[in-house]
Amino acid sequence: MAFRDMTPEEKQTIIEHLEDLRQSLLISVVAIIIAAIGSFYYSEQILSIIISPLKALNENLIVTGVTEAFFVKLKLSFLAGFIIAFPIVAWAIWRFFKPALYPHERKWVYILFPVTIILFTAGVLFAYFGILRLVLNFFIYIAGENLETMFKVDQYVSFVMAFIIPFGLVFELPVVVFFLTKLGIINYEMLARNRKYALLVIVILAAALTPGPDPVSQMLMALPVYLLFEVSIWVAKLSRPGRDRSAKKSK
Repeated sequence: MAFRDMTPEEKQTIIEHLEDLRQSLLISVVAIIIAAIGSFYYSEQILSIIISPLKALNENLIVTGVTEAFFVKLKLSFLAGFIIAFPIVAWAIWRFFKPALYPHERKWVYILFPVTIILFTAGVLFAYFGILRLVLNFFIYIAGENLETMFKVDQYVSFVMAFIIPFGLVFELPVVVFFLTKLGIINYEMLARNRKYALLVIVILAAALTPGPDPVSQMLMALPVYLLFEVSIWVAKLSRPGRDRSAKKSK
């Protein structure tokens, strides 16, 4: 199958899109680095917050390496930096997609931008306050009475990071579905018809995103994500592609 050569206008459009993507990535990375540098000063307080669910279960953390504590606080700084800078990251993402929208569709950006931040925050808080302690309690219970649990701080912080951030990101599912529905890429009937496949994908993603191999943490992630998928179906039902896109698709 032969592909035609691109016109100079098409090449220029691709170059412009790549430049927009580069700028959006640069804005996001710089924002996260600046927020992480500012957060390093409060790394001790951040560590106190992160380990409080473990403290509530009467468990302590240990340091086994000379540089472990430093790198843990550095890691926590980037965790806090990503969360703090997420509004700027979200703005950079919407900034990249904005040129692809029709003028009357660009109002969605101003509606979806705060919703994006709210859903990410809700996902992070839900993971920290609602799920994390249950998962930790499960692991401690599995250890039993014959084993003394001693958690390394580096492994624990990595576990928490790999647990909280994915929750925040998967909570963006309704926004993604709304956006794709408005663009005419997906529709309500498609989502409703493929529920069983969506459930399978969600279970696989939960197994990949959760830091532990245990079925409990995977189920605790898969269940709210599937509920979000059901919410997203109703979001798609209430959303409709714009007239311009419907007309373009029908041609």
